[in-house]
Parts: sequence; structure tokens; C-alpha cells
Amino acid sequence: MKAVAIVVQILFFVLLLVEAGCEPATTELPPPSDNRSNLLSVYTPYNPVRIDIMPLTEFIGAGEAEETSKINVYVSLLDSSGCQKKSPGVFRFELYEHVERSAEPKGRRISIWPDIDLIDAVENNNHWRDFLRAYEFNLGFEPESNQSYVLQATCLCPSGRRLSAEFTLKHTK
Repeated sequence: MKAVAIVVQILFFVLLLVEAGCEPATTELPPPSDNRSNLLSVYTPYNPVRIDIMPLTEFIGAGEAEETSKINVYVSLLDSSGCQKKSPGVFRFELYEHVERSAEPKGRRISIWPDIDLIDAVENNNHWRDFLRAYEFNLGFEPESNQSYVLQATCLCPSGRRLSAEFTLKHTK
């Protein structure tokens, strides 16, 4: 009698395991559509949400090989996870006087450079530095000695979003 009860219990557990086995997932995928916005919405978390001017940004003085001074600007685009990424966009750079001890450090605008369009893949690759995961731009400018500046970088993304960052530069001779 005891053996029959054990056999019945074992059969019950085997039957329970068989009935509770894995079934194929019944998740239905949405129907394919030709709507580009639906396709791009999948990548929304990976779109740039912030721009950062890297601390490598600096003045490069005119030397024998160079005819004019310039500012080497390194800009990274960051997604919602804070990861640096490559993305098309139009970049605009403006330079302002730096106002010491002020709530608004940007003073008079000194220079604005023509927009740099990186929508085209070839032009985008020309400015991209993979080892830095950032873009490099060379902006011609002759600084005054011992003068501080505020560099503002703006990226106009294809999604219509405008990202902006500021960076303080000091020129010393």
C-alpha cells in the first residue's frame, strides 16, 4: 500500500512537470510598415541628448608651418545612457568674451564660424576621431594674450533637437 502511494505521488509530479512544460512564446510582432518614423522610434534611446566640449579643446598658436592661429575643438555627442556616439548633425560654433565674476559669463560675441554640415557620411567621417569617440574641428582665430573666452558649440540634430554646450578657454602667452 505504501509503494502504491509513492508510485501515485511520483506519477502526479511527472504529470505536473509535463503539463507545466515550456510552450512557444505567443508574442506577436507588429506588422511591418513603410512608415520611417516607426522604424526610427526603435533607435530613440540612442539619439544624442547632450553635447560636451572635451577638455582637450585648446588654442594652437601660429608657427612656422602654420599661417594662422586656431582653436582645436573636440566635441562629443552623448545618448541617454551617457555613451559617446557618432551621429549626423549641423555644428555651429560661437566665441564670446569671458566676463569674470558674473552670473552670465558670456559677454560680447567675438566670432561666429560658418555652420559645419555633417549630415553627409564622408564629411562626418572627416571630422570623426574614433580613438576619442568625438569630433574634431579646427577653427581659425587669432586670440589676444591673457584673454579668457567662452566657446559655445551647438548641434542641430536631424530629429530637430538643438543641443548646446559652453566651454571656457584662456589664452596665455
